Amino acid sequence: MFVEPTIENGTLGNDKNGWVEVVCGSMFSGKTEELIRRVKRAMIAKQRVLIFKPGIDNRYHAENVVSHNDNSIQSKAVNFANDILLQANECDVVGIDEVQFFDDEIINVVNKLANNGKRVIIAGLDMDFAGRPFGPMAGLLAIAEFVTKVHAICIKCGNIATYSYRRTKSSKKVVLGETDIYEARCRKCFVEGMNEK
Repeated sequence: MFVEPTIENGTLGNDKNGWVEVVCGSMFSGKTEELIRRVKRAMIAKQRVLIFKPGIDNRYHAENVVSHNDNSIQSKAVNFANDILLQANECDVVGIDEVQFFDDEIINVVNKLANNGKRVIIAGLDMDFAGRPFGPMAGLLAIAEFVTKVHAICIKCGNIATYSYRRTKSSKKVVLGETDIYEARCRKCFVEGMNEK
């Protein structure tokens, strides 16, 4: 009986075929939680796993990847995308959190990892505070075999939220923060908030 290859039944990648999975969405949507879930399943399957995060993101922990729900997993903080290539030779699965904080070189790095037979699971914001594609995310979405967009709940109206609304007036591209600075909002509430600024 033929079984269609999928991530969940574990038949994809048995011949060392690599691929890219992107988990994206707004802040507070569960991206990191989903990355950790997938990585832990790979570890249960006795696959060799390494998780990376950008050195700039030290909100919860200097090294570990930590979700908003305090779920965590050991990772390596790196400052440059190419540092991932140097450290990922011996693993089967590479996880990368907060991938939007890397420069466009991360696209080449992810492609090289997948071309070398690795399952690459990346998580990050697909849009910045202004509702525009965030850094390398558009390119990563284009090369991915699997894309999962997760949603938060709009803090204003309770609908599905896909935007990360910045409550401050800063126009800097990267401002690290949590609920003190950001809110998950639906399109309507996001646009209303941007118009009020």
